[in-house]
Amino acid sequence: VQLVESGGGLVQPGESLRLSCAASGFTFSSFAMSWHRQAPGKERELVASIASTGGQTKLADSVKGRFTISRDNAKNTVYLQMNSLKPEDTAMYYCQRPSYNDWGQGTQVTVSS
Repeated sequence: VQLVESGGGLVQPGESLRLSCAASGFTFSSFAMSWHRQAPGKERELVASIASTGGQTKLADSVKGRFTISRDNAKNTVYLQMNSLKPEDTAMYYCQRPSYNDWGQGTQVTVSS
């Protein structure tokens, strides 16, 4: 099993980023997926989750209205579209397959002027 995140970077407040998580080694379309983040000195928190078919999603209150989670089962990829970014969104973002507690290596998002 491999989960590889990409798309992080340094942006200014109000800008957007789209994170991608490419999955391999399992039947991607059969599993729910999630995005988590961890800021320095803070616990890792769940940001968003999506059902295996993509028909049901959940977002943390802190990102509702700004972030969207989606997936492309044909590409074995889950996305996190992040709009109107704020400095408090700065963190390492991780992709997870919750059923087996598989994690990617993370991608850094820094929001700063």
